[in-house]
Amino acid sequence: MGGPGPVGWGLIGCGDIARKRVAPAMRDHVDSELVAVSRARSDLAEAFAREFGARRWYPDWRDLLTDEAVEAVYIATPVHLHAEQVIAAAEAGRHVLCEKPMALDRRQCDRMLDACRANGVALGVAYYRHFYPVLERVRALLLDGAIGQPILARIEAFERFNPPPGGDRAWLLDPSQAGGGPMMDFGCHRIEVLLHLLGPIREASCHHAHVLFQRAVEDTSVATFRFESGALATLAVSHATSEPRDSVQVDGSEGSISIPVLNRGELVLRTARGERVETHPPHPNLHLPSIVDFVVALREGRPPAVDGEMGREVTRIEDLLYQR
Repeated sequence: MGGPGPVGWGLIGCGDIARKRVAPAMRDHVDSELVAVSRARSDLAEAFAREFGARRWYPDWRDLLTDEAVEAVYIATPVHLHAEQVIAAAEAGRHVLCEKPMALDRRQCDRMLDACRANGVALGVAYYRHFYPVLERVRALLLDGAIGQPILARIEAFERFNPPPGGDRAWLLDPSQAGGGPMMDFGCHRIEVLLHLLGPIREASCHHAHVLFQRAVEDTSVATFRFESGALATLAVSHATSEPRDSVQVDGSEGSISIPVLNRGELVLRTARGERVETHPPHPNLHLPSIVDFVVALREGRPPAVDGEMGREVTRIEDLLYQR
């Protein structure tokens, strides 16, 4: 496997994100080809494969790993399955791009990393916000000292989420499958953002609460972080509020940077010189830049921009927040 030509992808898991973003990204990217898909129900796997132009479909994901045309696999299954599937893919010699969060805990991440190293395959984690142009712009402004020394960052991510029992996404309320509530589900994305913007985290703690919903995972959490640089940050996430929110704010010694709605890509820079508004929207398919980077990394022989080490670090922070 490997060499010139498109990367042959195998997709394990054909749920909501795979249908909306991952499979279309593989179909539309000139250097990718969706070769095979796996889903437990054969009829649904076949329908998905035909919809997105995959040649083959497999009810058992293990059979997909034996497909010689598959060079890389995308793991798009519930979190509790990631470790087993990534390790099996590595042992089959397949490169792996894994959905977030990487695993239920850092010990599973260590096993995944060890397997990928031992078999000489790449491991990436699909923290796709890493590739948002607006966050790259924020990072450049911070590195340039545009707002002086970063002092405090605040991220808020609110999304009402109350799936019916037995629904396709109900597993996200089962801690044995998801690892936690919103702090695991989409809080992990924001932890990666904070690490990307402000560097290593020295200390982390969290308050979890069942404010509205009495269920096995929290519906609201507020975390605090202290960075090696001395800066502080708060991250508030919720499944319970009525108003959605997705904001980022970084206050510095000489100004501030605000992103009112992260997915829109509008940035407000305030300094002694005044206020400037910039717009850096993400790609219409939010997952495509992550797919592109992974393919380029394979062809250039470099690690993916968001590699397994970063995935493990995010999970290590989550372990601190959940005291496990």
